Amino acid sequence: MRYGPAVRRRKLGAELRRQRELAGLTSLEAARAVGWHQSKVSRIETGASGVKPADVARLLDAYGVTDPELRALLGALCGAGSPVPGEGAGARRGWWYAYRDRLPPAYLDFISLESEASRLSTLETTVVPGLLQTPAYARAVTRAALGDPAPEQVEELVRVRMARQAVLRGKQPLEVCAVLDEAVLRHEVGGPEVMAGQLRHLVETGSLGHVRLHVLPFSSGGHIGITGPFVIFSFPRIADLDVVVLDHLTSSLYLERKEDLRAYGAAFTTLREHALSHENSLEFIAGINDGA
Repeated sequence: MRYGPAVRRRKLGAELRRQRELAGLTSLEAARAVGWHQSKVSRIETGASGVKPADVARLLDAYGVTDPELRALLGALCGAGSPVPGEGAGARRGWWYAYRDRLPPAYLDFISLESEASRLSTLETTVVPGLLQTPAYARAVTRAALGDPAPEQVEELVRVRMARQAVLRGKQPLEVCAVLDEAVLRHEVGGPEVMAGQLRHLVETGSLGHVRLHVLPFSSGGHIGITGPFVIFSFPRIADLDVVVLDHLTSSLYLERKEDLRAYGAAFTTLREHALSHENSLEFIAGINDGA
């Protein structure tokens, strides 16, 4: 188990090494091309040290990497909101950069991974996933999670959560597959009116072609996800960048080992197979909202 920044360094280093090898360069030749000592390139590639976006840009330039999507993805791995200079998507700061001094680093890490992922697979056992929450529901969840927060803190966190949902829109929206324990739908977070609006929103969002919902009804009994929720991020073109995120009360843990990814991937497949189909899940959610 590793915290987000360590995972980022290892995954960024591994991809930079791959790009160097594709360019047909040794680490010494790469170092000479950018005017560094070979040890610096080696430390970056092994994840032993952090790296600035400008330094990643120099390496990518030396390797002849111009693909804007790849540069954007490696920019996300540099650190939350820190883009790799260059043309295209990678040249823009993440919208969350403005919040870098007010949000926990682990949350910023999560947001930047979410913004560059192509698919998100998640099991939720108590609350609606953040990407699918209404403002009123998000406000109630935030108040409950923080105890007695200042109103302005709540509103800022709700704004961030709503801004995150932009990944569901656009030309290449994030694909979301969410398995929801029935308890998620039964907890009246914020009261009956707020919950009714949230359930309606789930049905509406579930009608989007890139959002799939699967409900695990109470009648399904015990299941492999009983140990707790998790998120699997999958990335375009580079499967080795996939990562599992486990949230805890005070921190997040990131799993990167191949055996962990296989285990959680298999667990998610099993959960989805035991859950209701997407269509039946939408009917189930609508039924709860109608008092069935």
